[in-house]
Amino acid sequence: MTDSGSNWADRPFDYKPHAYDPAANPELFEGVLARRVIAFIIDLIILGIPIVLAWIFIFIFGLVTLGFGWALFWLVPPASVIWALVYFGVTLGGPRSASLGMRMMDLEMRTWYGAPAYFVLGAVHAIVFWLTVSALTPFVLLVCFFNARRRLLHDILLGTVIINNAGRAQALRPLSRSM
Repeated sequence: MTDSGSNWADRPFDYKPHAYDPAANPELFEGVLARRVIAFIIDLIILGIPIVLAWIFIFIFGLVTLGFGWALFWLVPPASVIWALVYFGVTLGGPRSASLGMRMMDLEMRTWYGAPAYFVLGAVHAIVFWLTVSALTPFVLLVCFFNARRRLLHDILLGTVIINNAGRAQALRPLSRSM
């Protein structure tokens, strides 16, 4: 194998160029950051509703059982983690590669080379997000202002990119490029 890199045959079989160029396709990245924050809030609400309902159920069950049911409160934190991992794994790993909040905001997650997300990537994306924000404070989110693709630290670590979905990108595409 040569180092020239000018021929595709010379590159390793697993080489994939970056699929999303913000200079060539600015419509894929326009307004993503603001809508991503709103999508996150929507996802937090969707995740929180069943958890709050579980707390209420256990509280009422504890009243009915004269306090014995309250022993189930210890199940809520681990069940919450499992619920979040399943939620993000299923939604980000689904056919639309977007959580419900992201779908409402016309966003989708792709790998850096353009492939759709899958279950494990969606679940790990949530884990790495919470770990980086917990360990490095929310200031870690400022990383998005220093790269052209507006990727956060956990996106960079996992090789993902959040873009506008095809419908929104088409609507944002300049008229001269669509002809």
